[in-house]
Amino acid sequence: MKAILSSVSAAALVLGLSGCSGSQQQQQMPAPQIATMTVEQTPTTLQTTLPATIKGKTDIDIRPQVTGFITKVCVDEGQHVRKGQTLFVLDQVTFQAAVDQAQAQVNSAKTAVATAQMTYDSKKALREKNIISDYELQVSANQLAQAKSSLATAQAALTSAQKNLGYTVVTAPSDGVVGTIPNREGSLASPSSAQPLTTVSDNSEVYAYFSLTEKDILDMTEGGARSLDAAIKEMPAVQLQLNDGTIYPLEGKVATVSGVIDNNTGASSVRALFNNPGGRLRSGGTGAIIIPTSIDSALIIPQKATFELQDKRFVYVLGDSNKVVSTPITVSPISDGQTFVVTSGIKPGDVIAVEGVGTRLSDGMAIQPVDAAQLAAQQAAAAAQQQGAAK
Repeated sequence: MKAILSSVSAAALVLGLSGCSGSQQQQQMPAPQIATMTVEQTPTTLQTTLPATIKGKTDIDIRPQVTGFITKVCVDEGQHVRKGQTLFVLDQVTFQAAVDQAQAQVNSAKTAVATAQMTYDSKKALREKNIISDYELQVSANQLAQAKSSLATAQAALTSAQKNLGYTVVTAPSDGVVGTIPNREGSLASPSSAQPLTTVSDNSEVYAYFSLTEKDILDMTEGGARSLDAAIKEMPAVQLQLNDGTIYPLEGKVATVSGVIDNNTGASSVRALFNNPGGRLRSGGTGAIIIPTSIDSALIIPQKATFELQDKRFVYVLGDSNKVVSTPITVSPISDGQTFVVTSGIKPGDVIAVEGVGTRLSDGMAIQPVDAAQLAAQQAAAAAQQQGAAK
């Protein structure tokens, strides 16, 4: 029994010594190196990107004003046309016949007026000699007035027939670019057709339509302290990012903001105007509007240096003994997708962690701070050295 007790005591002593050794090793483990940055106030320009739809300054649906079969298509899709240029010709046979008939009726009415005038003049001379009564003279005058009225009716019918004949030649209402042409020669064209003959888009200037939320509009007007028109005039020039990612070379200007907020989207339609001298922009295209916002003095931090908890945003601020402390901050709603503008929570000169946020760091954890810029330079040099060695 004594031997057994001695063996157990020896084993416990060994285990105790091992535990103390492991604890000392854990305590002696160095703090991890974490990239940090010093927060400073700097001027900056943030960009807000919003999806946009491009439309020509005017997109005019071309519809005939009379019904008829298309006999000639004078333009092609995508062709630039001038105001008044012929686009389509409809069958003119029946309309020309109507003009001829109306002209004949005018000629007949003119003859009737001439006859009635002669009769009236003759009756008037007879009345002056008391050969006929006033009644006969009045009847003659009424017949002359009726003939003149018939002539006016015939002339109106001729004008209408000539107009209808003119409508068989469909012309461009403005300069622009021809859209799709769904109907060709032989197709029946009608004013009541659901589909237009084509669309002529004036692309010398284009509108880019995008949306701003109700909150954005309130911010623009400073909660109603100034008018929306004044806010629009003070808005900076905007850029247009095309669908392929390139930036359109000419800047645009916000022209109007709709006075109605869509109940479904909670946003209002905004229109920016861009000059389009080369015709690069086409109606129906898509892109994104880039709105710059300049800030004279801002605390800019990377978005990766923050984390969210219960709808609040935090950063790790370096405190005493190089321990990080989670600190709540507020940020501007305007963001470029990579950085935040801090409005409260930290001040210039504070050092924050920009690495391991949300993964390696925890509140009160001790770290070895390393300047993020220096660390990036070291990593770049090491990578270049490895590439050189590989070659």
